[in-house]
Amino acid sequence: MIQKLSILILILVFSTNPILSQKKYHYEYYPNNVLKAEGWKTGETKVDFWHFYHTNGTISHEGHFKNNKKNGYWYFYSEKGKLLKEGHFINDKAEKWWIIYDIATGITRKYQYQNNKKEGYCLLYKNNKLFKAERYINNQKTGEWTDIFSFKRDNPNASL
Repeated sequence: MIQKLSILILILVFSTNPILSQKKYHYEYYPNNVLKAEGWKTGETKVDFWHFYHTNGTISHEGHFKNNKKNGYWYFYSEKGKLLKEGHFINDKAEKWWIIYDIATGITRKYQYQNNKKEGYCLLYKNNKLFKAERYINNQKTGEWTDIFSFKRDNPNASL
C-alpha cells in the first residue's frame, strides 16, 4: 500500500510540475489573425528558438529564449525584410558584439555591449571598409579615431 501511494505521489509531482512539462510549439496571433509569434514553450515559459512577425507578416526578430529571457544570438528586421541589427543576449541583456546596419547611409556599426550598455569599442564601416573607431564607457562616447596610427597610439592595449 505504501509503495502504491509513493508511486501515485511521484506521478502527481512530475505531471503537475511546469518545469517538467512537455515542450510544445506555440503560436500567437494579432487581432486580425496574422501570425504574431511562434516558438517553443515548456508550460508557460518560452524556451529555445522563437520567430516574431510584424503586422504585415514579415519577420520582425528571431532568436533563442532560456526561461522566458532572450539568450543567444538574435536578428532584427525591418518591415521590408532588411536586416537592421544582430547580436548576443545573455539573460535578456545585450552583451558582446552587436552589428547595426544603417540602410539609409550604408554604414555598418559593430558595438561592444556589456550589461545592456555600449561598453568598449565601436567600429564603423562603409562599403566594408573600416573608416572610424569609437570608444564607449557606460553608454557614453569617450573617444573617436579616423586613422589606425592614432587609435593604436591612444589604445596600446586594445584588442578588437
